Amino acid sequence: MKKYHLKSSDSFKPSIDYSSDLNPEQLEAVTSDDGAALVIAGAGSGKTRVVTYRVAYLIEKGVDPSRIMLLTFTNKASREMLQRVELLIKGESRKVWGGTFHSIGNMILRKYGKAIDLAPDFTILDREDSKDLIESSVAEMKLRKDKMFPKANVLINVISYATGTERSVIEEIEENYAHLFVYCDEIEKVKNRYEAKKREMKLVDFDDLLFLWKKLLVDVPAIREKLSEKFLHMLVDEYQDTNRIQSEIVDLMISKHNNIMVVGDDSQAIYSFRGACFDNIIEFPDRYHNARTFKLTTNYRSTDEILGLANESIAFNSRQFPKTLNALNRKGPLPALVPLKNTGQQAEFISQRILDLVDEGLPMKEIAILYRSHFQSMDLQMELTRRRIPYEVRSGMRFFEQAHIKDVVSYLRAILNPMDEISWTRILKLTPGIGGVTARKIWD
Repeated sequence: MKKYHLKSSDSFKPSIDYSSDLNPEQLEAVTSDDGAALVIAGAGSGKTRVVTYRVAYLIEKGVDPSRIMLLTFTNKASREMLQRVELLIKGESRKVWGGTFHSIGNMILRKYGKAIDLAPDFTILDREDSKDLIESSVAEMKLRKDKMFPKANVLINVISYATGTERSVIEEIEENYAHLFVYCDEIEKVKNRYEAKKREMKLVDFDDLLFLWKKLLVDVPAIREKLSEKFLHMLVDEYQDTNRIQSEIVDLMISKHNNIMVVGDDSQAIYSFRGACFDNIIEFPDRYHNARTFKLTTNYRSTDEILGLANESIAFNSRQFPKTLNALNRKGPLPALVPLKNTGQQAEFISQRILDLVDEGLPMKEIAILYRSHFQSMDLQMELTRRRIPYEVRSGMRFFEQAHIKDVVSYLRAILNPMDEISWTRILKLTPGIGGVTARKIWD
């Protein structure tokens, strides 16, 4: 009689040498068991490496890559992570559901949106399109007779933040736009008209991609069950930047298996003004019972001197995951904090410092200036020009937000969706002698 000795299915022989490629902190997070996990990734600590190796590890453990969802905040981050997975495990990354919350929401809504009366051929509005549709709603309601009525860019912010934080327009105004309280009723009506116009023309904005995704999961239990069953593992990048509705989408999507790994840094939570909810990351261990917390504290990017300043600056945060970042045997000069009176003096100091560095022999191409927002660079650009210091601005308007590109795209969108008022209005305004008012009359 022939005997068979069955090999244990628990034997795991990966093709990747995880212990050599990762430091001990990273290795512990990457090879952790199923369940809920929070990875606190300090700046420069190899967060992207952990996420990509975690995806590779799951696949090598036998998880079907099509049952893994990776949510990021930029398409670039998603592409970069999946490309790195592809380098680790050839041919597998293409099957992973990777993308931003909005891009994944778009895919799910096109497939299942009919269940909540959303046509699969909807058109997505970008920020400028949304502002145009808001302005169209305001014009129809004849609210521009009041010269003080808020502009479209303010209105879209109010409506967008109210949606993302799941608050009413009135609550949002009370919290962040108190000076607009006198217009509460009118703004609520503008929002309602804006929503109605979107439905009429099969349009959705970026906020809808999240709002409707959540609505689908809440209102249609069968689809929620199907999706939560399909996705065995979910990973979320930059979790400290998620808003309330994004956090709730994650909760609903993992309701079946509860295998969730979120990666973020409570000390980098700086987007509350955009609707990000700090509670999402700080209360994660309380929301997910038996959740494990991993900390990445080895910094590969900065020097001890910079990290010493960073550690001291966050030491007294009242709500945080305590951590101390350590440099990997790197030394450097002490950071300098220069108090200045105003942006003009700041521009003068920076320009003078550049000239001093050049006199010391440092090539100009090795000097970079970082600023928080583009508008803050105006004084600096003027001062650099005055002192004849050559410079190149590496930021600005996105490609698809440029006027001539939007003109071309409007024709394409009108062909695909003849009910797209925003695109037709833009096309009409390209005709000599036709302005915004005339274009709206022609459309009407």
